[in-house]
Amino acid sequence: MTAPTSDIILERMMALHPKVMDLSLDRMWRLLDALGNPEQSLPPVIHVAGTNGKGSTLAMIRAGLEGAGLTAHAYTSPHLARFHERIRVAGQLIPEPDLTAVLDDCYAANKGAPITYFEITTCAALLAFSRTPADYTLLEVGLGGRLDATNVVDSPRLTVITPVSIDHQQYLGTTLTEISGEKAGILKRNVPCVVGPQDPDAFDAIEARAIRLGAPLLVRGQHWHARRDAGRLIYEDETGLADLPLPNLLGAHQIDNAGAAIAALRALGLGQDALEAAVTRAEWPARMQRLKTGPLVDMAEGCELWLDGGHNPAAGEALAAVLASLPPRPTHLICGMLNTKDIGGYLRPLAPHVASLTALSIPGEANTLPAETTAEHAQQAGIASQTADSAADAVQMIRQSDPDARILICGSLYLAGAILRENG
Repeated sequence: MTAPTSDIILERMMALHPKVMDLSLDRMWRLLDALGNPEQSLPPVIHVAGTNGKGSTLAMIRAGLEGAGLTAHAYTSPHLARFHERIRVAGQLIPEPDLTAVLDDCYAANKGAPITYFEITTCAALLAFSRTPADYTLLEVGLGGRLDATNVVDSPRLTVITPVSIDHQQYLGTTLTEISGEKAGILKRNVPCVVGPQDPDAFDAIEARAIRLGAPLLVRGQHWHARRDAGRLIYEDETGLADLPLPNLLGAHQIDNAGAAIAALRALGLGQDALEAAVTRAEWPARMQRLKTGPLVDMAEGCELWLDGGHNPAAGEALAAVLASLPPRPTHLICGMLNTKDIGGYLRPLAPHVASLTALSIPGEANTLPAETTAEHAQQAGIASQTADSAADAVQMIRQSDPDARILICGSLYLAGAILRENG
């Protein structure tokens, strides 16, 4: 089968990557200027940063906007199965002809100059958004905030910072204060920012930048509160109380993500219809997603099959809490991770809740941690482990040893994407 034209252009763009990776906005400004500065022609922007929960929070904000009858562009990363997932134009995945057109325009305007894959594709997303009307633009930070390719909008309508934790230390700094300072780089003068739950050191860094810029903060625990009560989500702020269904995205951590989304929607002046849609209609694949159809599900037979792309210690803790809340059933992990991640920090919270781990090397991923190394780390965390050559082999091995298993494929969004493609 012939590859889509966009895939061919994207492959060509990979060759433009600078020899040395440095976080800078210089390449973005150069290309955006050559394209006629599309970042200045966007619908009002909501910019979302954080370590954990930013994708889920953005998905809830988008669902809320659409529930209020509004349209929103959305830029997220990484994609799971197809690049088109990264760019939603007025609520719809970007069509192949439109994607090809903006990629071609960006490639031509760049004139062969060094630029990262994320930077040039971010320019393509902004160009696509500038060409189609919508009510809002949702931008998810890729890495950090201050020097992230998405941080080129001078005056967003609103910013959001979800929980910050240790991750990407090679780029953002080794302490939580340093990393939070980078995330807080999306704050703009006089632009409100919704702040999710934070470690005190993280909050201090965010607050310090907000004070310098005069950016009003809407802080969880100070200006808004969200809690589960009697099977409902109760949200409160200075405008009053909202009694809502629980989020359809699983996990106790989604209560706070929903709270941040609701705070954002209320800051935009939206009402009950938007709030209810945010918690009931949001879709975010590979976040404790139950797989119900496809060849892997058929192989699992009587076993439950789940998928989650979390990959750092905070994600491990959130996932452990989800597993603790599910009906009792032996849980077996199929895990693959990148060699840049804290695998021990991810696995240790999960150890009390799982019966075994089958380790995989992530197919087609140069930076995968070898399956044998993942298995060794699992043993060190107190989890019985083995390796398998593929997810299909792992599912069959687990089903044969435990026909009533709950199988959770986890550890990486890159693995999650491979699984979604394999499972159709």
